[in-house]
Amino acid sequence: MNSYMDEEFESIISPILEIDEFNQLKYITHHGITRFDHSMRVAYFSYKVCKALHLNYKEVTEAALLHDFFFHEVEHESKTGRLRHHPDYAVKNASKYFDLTDRQVDIIRTHMFPVTFTPPKYLESWIVDFLDDIAAVYEKGYCIHHEVRMTMVLFMFFVVNFVKMR
Repeated sequence: MNSYMDEEFESIISPILEIDEFNQLKYITHHGITRFDHSMRVAYFSYKVCKALHLNYKEVTEAALLHDFFFHEVEHESKTGRLRHHPDYAVKNASKYFDLTDRQVDIIRTHMFPVTFTPPKYLESWIVDFLDDIAAVYEKGYCIHHEVRMTMVLFMFFVVNFVKMR
């Protein structure tokens, strides 16, 4: 946590870090690092981007940190099944500990769009989806695959149209 050197970020995420079950993510490998470290990265960059855009960065930061809060629920599923269903398990697990807003549920549930067929409803959801893909590419160290490319195109389309509406 100290590597991010941002007191406000740390104060937003501290209630989540107090949950023992969430801290179990420190022992699960994900994209070549731990799922905890991946979630921290996505949360931090979501926090920075949404704060800069004057969006509800506190809600976004919490949801981004919880976006991969699942364990072994998907082991029996195919790779595609794991990709599509783990957001629902993350919502279920996060809901045990926190009263999630509709926006937070949407952020967690749609962070794998377009693999999960439902598109995000909120700009914040698009941002977390995009930053999660960028983090995955960075962490895995491979070239941009179809899902990430598609997400980037959709994200840019949405941002351009959102800016035009303002």
